[in-house]
Amino acid sequence: MVGKLSIVATPIGNLEDITLRALRILKEVDVVACEDTRVTRKLLAHFDIHTPTSTLPHVPRLLSQGKRVALVTDAGTPGVSDPGLEITARAREQGAVIEAVPGPSALTAAISVAGLRAPAFVFYGFLPLKKGKEKLFREIANSVRASVFYESPHRIMRTLESLAGFLGAGRRIGLFRELTKLHEESVIGTPTEVIEKLVPEKQRGEFVVIVEGL
Repeated sequence: MVGKLSIVATPIGNLEDITLRALRILKEVDVVACEDTRVTRKLLAHFDIHTPTSTLPHVPRLLSQGKRVALVTDAGTPGVSDPGLEITARAREQGAVIEAVPGPSALTAAISVAGLRAPAFVFYGFLPLKKGKEKLFREIANSVRASVFYESPHRIMRTLESLAGFLGAGRRIGLFRELTKLHEESVIGTPTEVIEKLVPEKQRGEFVVIVEGL
């Protein structure tokens, strides 16, 4: 008998955002499968949870043994721009029972506080490093839908400069960092205005970028 896989969202910053259901599931399962066991063990210890942890490659074997497994990533909802997608797809092929335990997500958190026009949007995950990036910026610039993507701190300034070159005058973007944490930062404006408000050497943590549609 194949086991059960629970896809458990964990806090993106503020630990109080974890749900009561997530805490119960993390206590009840046989194993918590982690993106990084060191990160997850800190979370479990904070809530006095002593469930054994394992790395993601062991999930198929654990499910084949009939185990109940909770899948978590370092922060947020598994399967959104992280290895969780492949694990869930493999579990479906095995015939495992899969349940969603929803909760925090940087994507939805950013959209909820942006105040930007995003009734419909396209999510790009992390942008490609080089190949196809210019084509993607052109696609974003011509989209009637809002565009949302993640960006790393060492590439954010170059990305904003590229957006300034592709977007029309007055087109607004939103930049969000450290959501739900003590130093949460939200900046709204044209790409040029946003660049002027940032201090390049002080940028830490991943960003969520929202570009308003036409």
